[in-house]
Amino acid sequence: MATLTDRLDHLLGRKASEPLFDAFSMETVEDLLRHYPFRYVSQGQELGQSDPADGEHITVIGTITKADLAPMRNRRGHMLKVALSCAGQTVSATFFNGHKVKYNLQPGVKVMFSGTVKTFGRSWSLSHPSYLLVDETDDNAVETSGRGGGDLAGIARGAKDQSGAVDMTMFELPFLPMYAATKEVESWTFLRCVRQVIDQLDLVEDPLPETLRAERGLMDLDDALRTIHFPTTKAEIDQARERLRFDEAVALQLVLADRRHEMKARAAHPCTPASDGIAARFERMLPFELTAGQKEVAGDIEVDLTQPHPMSRLLQGEVGSGKTIVALRAMLQVVDAGYQCALLAPTEVLAAQHYRSLKMLLGPLASAGELGGDDSATRIELLTGSLTTAAKRKTLLAAVTGEAGIVIGTHALIQDHVEFFDLGMVVVDEQHRFGVEQRDALRAKAQEGISPHLLVMTATPIPRTIAMTTLGDLETSTLRELPRGRSPIKTNVVSIKDKPAWVARAWARISEEVQQGRQAYVVCSRIGDPEKEAAEEEKRIQEGKPKKEGPPPATSALDMFKALGEGALAHLTVGLLHGRLPSDEKDGVMQDFTNGDIDVLVCTTVVEVGVDVPNATVMVISDAERFGVSQLHQLRGRIGRGGHQGLCILVSQLAEASPTMARLNAVAGTNDGFELALLDLRTRREGDVLGAAQSGSVRNLKLLSLLDHLDVIAEAQTFARAVIEVDPHLHSHPGLAGMKNAAIDVDRLDFLDKS
Repeated sequence: MATLTDRLDHLLGRKASEPLFDAFSMETVEDLLRHYPFRYVSQGQELGQSDPADGEHITVIGTITKADLAPMRNRRGHMLKVALSCAGQTVSATFFNGHKVKYNLQPGVKVMFSGTVKTFGRSWSLSHPSYLLVDETDDNAVETSGRGGGDLAGIARGAKDQSGAVDMTMFELPFLPMYAATKEVESWTFLRCVRQVIDQLDLVEDPLPETLRAERGLMDLDDALRTIHFPTTKAEIDQARERLRFDEAVALQLVLADRRHEMKARAAHPCTPASDGIAARFERMLPFELTAGQKEVAGDIEVDLTQPHPMSRLLQGEVGSGKTIVALRAMLQVVDAGYQCALLAPTEVLAAQHYRSLKMLLGPLASAGELGGDDSATRIELLTGSLTTAAKRKTLLAAVTGEAGIVIGTHALIQDHVEFFDLGMVVVDEQHRFGVEQRDALRAKAQEGISPHLLVMTATPIPRTIAMTTLGDLETSTLRELPRGRSPIKTNVVSIKDKPAWVARAWARISEEVQQGRQAYVVCSRIGDPEKEAAEEEKRIQEGKPKKEGPPPATSALDMFKALGEGALAHLTVGLLHGRLPSDEKDGVMQDFTNGDIDVLVCTTVVEVGVDVPNATVMVISDAERFGVSQLHQLRGRIGRGGHQGLCILVSQLAEASPTMARLNAVAGTNDGFELALLDLRTRREGDVLGAAQSGSVRNLKLLSLLDHLDVIAEAQTFARAVIEVDPHLHSHPGLAGMKNAAIDVDRLDFLDKS
């Protein structure tokens, strides 16, 4: 007999197990049984007295009476038209690769056909069915050597025993499993191996409490693992999937609940709010009132920061919803308590933007040690890789001595030589751009035995199911409300192919806005390199190669800058910003745009997050079809941040009837980032959403959809947190401990944090 932990080579032999390991990294019985079928082949109904319905799947056995090759009407090649005498009825079948199957399908041959009925007027036939050559024994039993084509032939290969004989009972099963396979390991190989293992499998002990299974109406694990591979009804398939789907959710939630509990066990600096500290003075000097949502979230964070264990909170919100104000208020509470804060940003442009914004918001409260500085003031310092050596030394000294209350920086903050006097809080902006190693490296700069409070922010809306599954160890706060006076952004889609004149109108619209004192962005999907591209084209010409086919290349930022500066917008001041510019030049361009010295900024996605120029009201996104839904939403969030209406124009080279244009129209149809995030996720593989493509693959997310199974995820989270609360190390729940440990490879564990 066998258990889930037994090695496959001991049960199947090396010849059968090695391909499974090489192609799918399967070593144990559980690895094999957790490779669930992705669909099932129905054996179909036997042919009755009346004609079957169109689309019905049937299986018939009979003798071929006629097999004729005939040329196809609309393409080259021949089809084979077969007539099958079956229990006194005639069944017609057509094969489109006639020459390839004719040598098997000859008159007088007894065959099994399995396929879908196609009705034409009053007649019907089977179109390219799978087939198997069979023989009848003296006792009228059916046997086959396995010759044939399609699914039936595959089933026969999978049903062969060690002697090479085909086990015909396999054809009696109403649903046959189909597995994800490779050229080396066919689906039918899995069929044979799974059946062999299940025949030897001991009763599988269930890790879930019986009360939970009864409450949710869940099948027990032993039945689920057997049924998912060899069901007898459609209802059994659904029941098995429901149980195994819940297991996947529980396993992930146990991992996250364990992290959450472990974080609570760490020590942090409690930061009690000061009645007349810098935080209180900051609120009194704000020229506007916080929204109700900002007040609620700020209150939750304020309470978190007073605790002796580290806060771990995700702050997500719509573009322009005021996350920075909430984060600054929290940092000032920590500064009031005598500790330091670090703000980690993914790009130098965003880090510099944060530095300027926080200095502007705080005014004299950010000028400690300077003339005119407030008595309660702190210092804000910036640390990026492009700073001069003298500037870096100044910031490093302010951090290690404690003079700087807030240090803003890029990855430069994580370097070993950066030290803090007493780090009390870490804020990570656009958290999805950082891995867990980078975040932990910054948190490790606190004093020994102390874990800083953690606030991670994102302007990319995360649907609740995704947040609960990938960020379940964090408390989640959401800002949906836009600040007062902020108008929704209007978005239009323009097809160059169908309405080329509208592009000229877009440039005219920018001119009109600039004449009224406003500014604009023109965003391109790539930087461009004219010299390199010209050299490549010249080389192709010299080599006599044909012109490159496919869609026209996207307009580069360099080409757009030149075209607008010399053409449609020559009367305006046009600037250029992209990632290959030197850091000091990038900062200078952004500062000029912020100051209003540049009317139109041609740029790449370097402005996607964090850039805040309230006077910018128009954005034209060139080749918009090349951007993702959430990215388009992020980009247009750069405009309309002041008191004036924002206008975003999505320009595409595609025709209006193109399917991709429907995606652009969906962006134009709503400003709800959460709705667009769901749309974005549904058009991509969930593995990509989770970051699995970057950091390994999830081993157990095979049946659980992070978009469609909110109820399953929520119940699994409630269960996992309750168990971990009373049994943190799962000593009393060894089965659950096994689920948690097997959920994700240790080497792949950080994929959740990177997503």
